Amino acid sequence: MTSTVPVKADQPDTIGGVPGAPPVRRATALVNRVAAGLDSAPVQMAAPFTGLPMVTLPQATDADTRAVFARARRAQHAWAARPVRERQRVLLRLHELVLEHQDEALDLVQVESGKARIDAFDEVSATALVAAYYGKHSARILAPRRAAGALPVLTRAAELHHPKGVVGVISPWNYPLALTAMDVLPALMAGNAVVQKPDNQTALSALWLHELAERAGLPVDAWQIVLGRGSVIGDAIVDESDYVCFTGSTPTGKRLASRIAGRLTSYSLELGGKNPMIVLPDADVRKAAAGAVTACFSSAGQLCVSIERIYVHETIRDEFLRAFAERTEALHLGAELDYSAGMGSLTSPEQLRTVSAHVEDARAAGATVVTGGRARPDLGPLFYEPTILTGVTERATLFAEETFGPVVSVYGYTDVDEAVERANDTAFGLNASVWTRDTRRGQQVAARLKAGTVNVNEGYAATFGTVGVPMGGMKESGVGRRNGAEGLLKYTEAQAIAVQRGLRLRPFRGLPPRLWTGAMTAGMKVLRCLPGR
Repeated sequence: MTSTVPVKADQPDTIGGVPGAPPVRRATALVNRVAAGLDSAPVQMAAPFTGLPMVTLPQATDADTRAVFARARRAQHAWAARPVRERQRVLLRLHELVLEHQDEALDLVQVESGKARIDAFDEVSATALVAAYYGKHSARILAPRRAAGALPVLTRAAELHHPKGVVGVISPWNYPLALTAMDVLPALMAGNAVVQKPDNQTALSALWLHELAERAGLPVDAWQIVLGRGSVIGDAIVDESDYVCFTGSTPTGKRLASRIAGRLTSYSLELGGKNPMIVLPDADVRKAAAGAVTACFSSAGQLCVSIERIYVHETIRDEFLRAFAERTEALHLGAELDYSAGMGSLTSPEQLRTVSAHVEDARAAGATVVTGGRARPDLGPLFYEPTILTGVTERATLFAEETFGPVVSVYGYTDVDEAVERANDTAFGLNASVWTRDTRRGQQVAARLKAGTVNVNEGYAATFGTVGVPMGGMKESGVGRRNGAEGLLKYTEAQAIAVQRGLRLRPFRGLPPRLWTGAMTAGMKVLRCLPGR
């Protein structure tokens, strides 16, 4: 793989010392939006590309966080009282602003996360698509829905949707812009206020979108961002939220769900994955190999829907592996704030340690490194080469555990049923991919995979970018869905209202119950045959 040694930082007035990054004063202006009244000791975050200090963030206390929720609760009533179509206009303006100012967002996302610019653009495009989708469709999704009543004509029934109140959103560091949009914007469209806790590492991206939302017309306090350590303010978020939306690891999600259960508060969780890709024997090998590079190494593999396991039919396995390795080795690694790099760096020292440990453990357990397999400190403190492994067995940690880095294991298979069984043989079920020239067959195989999203002839982007369909995990990959109608309605309380006219739903005076129930039984048999029942 090709690489570029980053220019030595000689611009101390830029965020993290990254050449071409936004000036420190821009970051300071964003942070000042949450600084007031936060008394806990601040933390200093480093830029992944350089390891140099990036920004100092104020940290909220438990009391600070509860006060933020109180302000949000007061703002929520006025926001919910606005007509849905007025709320939609805010999102449509936000859509325009995101696209208009995308260069600044791309710089922030790259500097904070270390990802390549093309991967940062995935975040910008996802944010714009989410804003446009809910900006156009929320009124339709939230509109009262008429339902067939118990007795035709005499019973009128409708389903209404009311906002939950104040939604607590806990966002991860890996997709700070896109996942903020996917979780926060539909919650706002449903008439809720939002208190978001982004990860400290990538807080600037969330603050940037928050600033644009207020410029688009979102009322002050309707969406608030609180910065802090989960160990300090996590209890306050759970205690004060009417709904909790969390994205992160499966162990943390389980602990959070246990605490939320004590309050009987509803929640959604998007958690870990060990996502499989199946290459059927009729697949176009070179297209599948090119797709695998994107599916495995976008954002340096730090994407919840990244592919970490590939099953290739034995008749094309060697050809696929050669093409895959060739394309992987051609990836340009770099820290430039432009589109020249195909892959950036990992985001944190913790991720680098995990990736390195997983690869070394697999080697020790007999795996073969086809390409990659080493850190690249010559490029930057957190770079690691995109890595392809074969011969990975159950003895290796990464055989079943999520690595969350640029590492993928390739296996052969002889029968499609075997491939499906092995793909499903995991505690996770977030995303999957199928490659074939026969798309109908690909859809049939996709339907057999136990994953919340499955892409045919794509790795993850087809479902990730289709905002109108739900996205989420099965098994230990999560609870609930984001995107689509379900991603909006989960932030509401459904209410049924029925109006009964004329005939009561009990025997009237003088009519024996046996005759009444007999008449009702006959009526139900007739109703079953009517359309819409």
